[in-house]
Amino acid sequence: MRWKTTALAATLAAFAFTGTAAADGELNIFNWGDYTSPDLIKKFEEKYNVKVTITDYDSNDTALAKVRAGGHGFDIVVPSANYVPIWVKEGLLLEARPDQMENFKNVDERWVNVPWDEGRHYTVPWQWGLTGIGVNTKVYGGDINTSAIWLDPPKELVGKINVAPEMNDVLFATIKYFGGDWCTQDKELLKKVRDKLVEAKPKWLAMDYSVVEKLPAGDYAGVYYWNGAIMRSRIKNPDIKFGYPKEGFPYFMDSVAILKDAKNVDNAKLFMNFIMEPDNAALISAFAKYANGIKGSKEFMPKEMQDAPELVVPPEFEKAGEFLATCEPDVQQLYTRIWTDLQK
Repeated sequence: MRWKTTALAATLAAFAFTGTAAADGELNIFNWGDYTSPDLIKKFEEKYNVKVTITDYDSNDTALAKVRAGGHGFDIVVPSANYVPIWVKEGLLLEARPDQMENFKNVDERWVNVPWDEGRHYTVPWQWGLTGIGVNTKVYGGDINTSAIWLDPPKELVGKINVAPEMNDVLFATIKYFGGDWCTQDKELLKKVRDKLVEAKPKWLAMDYSVVEKLPAGDYAGVYYWNGAIMRSRIKNPDIKFGYPKEGFPYFMDSVAILKDAKNVDNAKLFMNFIMEPDNAALISAFAKYANGIKGSKEFMPKEMQDAPELVVPPEFEKAGEFLATCEPDVQQLYTRIWTDLQK
């Protein structure tokens, strides 16, 4: 009887991975705000009879703090690459083995053996992109391929700038602005970074998550923000142009992971497998305007994404981009102190 029960469980698990099992119940997703395609969720709900609830966050640190505190009730979270090792090390993620799921064959080889989750035992790709510059060219017509836009803003943009509320993206670009390397412990350089950020902040209007509405509407004239959101802004207002900071800019990949204390693990695994189908991955990208890491998804995407200036990095700026590594804890503490000073 024990063998039969085990065999039945294995069979059901296999059905779950192939996406053919009938499901029901709930799924609670904790994701970045304005980042989840309603069409994707509707399709998943209808296919599996699962009620999906989405709760938003605006930064990796916000999400991590919420889950660390416990009692959150979430099944899925979507951390950025350099945060995944932190989640794993702290025992917050389930080793869900998405690499054994049926649709894992669709993951682009580039995104399989990644340093933050070698072989993908915990996560599957959601979207990837970079942090760059968005400017309303009716307000400012100068060079926008520089972090000076928000660190030493021209007078036309003073008081009209929004900066992403994401610590590592902000610190990375500022460290690069001074010619440093990510994860540096050079305290003299980090003092320059801190002083520059504290000096620049009064020239900003906000450190806000809502750009897609406010940038095209003219509430902001310049932003240091994520490329997909700036593309969505440009579609609404063609005066918006995208710039690649020549001093250096960070790439990111956000990935779906299942929380160790998830209550709806089977439905979470169904969702993981579901988003690795090319047409479903394309729904994710079509909504938020980022690349996704799933082979075959491009043919399902809108034509406007094929050669968008926010998504195709010009050759002269390719070497300026760098994926954020996970810094050692003592370095992260130094960066957190700078960030804390900036929030005062």
